[in-house]
Amino acid sequence: MKSPKRQASPACTSVIEVIAEPHLTAADEARIAEILRQSFPTDYQGRSFFQQRPHMRLVWREGRVLSHMSLFLRAIRVGDRVVDVVGVGDVATAAEARGRGHATALLDRCKTVASSSCARFVILFGDRALYDRAGFLPAANPFRHCQMVGARTGDIVEGASPFLRVLPLTDAPWPEDEQVDFLGHLF
Repeated sequence: MKSPKRQASPACTSVIEVIAEPHLTAADEARIAEILRQSFPTDYQGRSFFQQRPHMRLVWREGRVLSHMSLFLRAIRVGDRVVDVVGVGDVATAAEARGRGHATALLDRCKTVASSSCARFVILFGDRALYDRAGFLPAANPFRHCQMVGARTGDIVEGASPFLRVLPLTDAPWPEDEQVDFLGHLF
């Protein structure tokens, strides 16, 4: 695998990094776990990810990691077609760095990374205006997935969510009325 890519961010001492999961250092993993603990009421049990390890991480670093986003390259079924997507999860910023635009910058970088992949859409679950400003559209599709609770496999569940958001990466529209099968866990 390639080594992490670095991109200068608007602040001269800041760096946005794309880190493939096998290249994540123990120190960065511990710092990300701390940021997630600060950011979510859910017990991550000391992990730097919610239920499954992502394929890559985007991090905003100013000496140490201040913001984080997980990216999952996945094939999902939408209606009768299998479609490649990038799923976004674990979006979090350290308490002392919130409100500085880090999540917006990470989402912009996510779109660049996803656009250079085989993915046709970026998908996430969230209800923040941040995602709407970044171009994500609400999607009311019914979907099924493998439920995971406490990093344990649960039941196959079907439903819908008001938090499902989709960003098309091509001219192809998102099929709004089709059943989505995540072919595994959510992001």
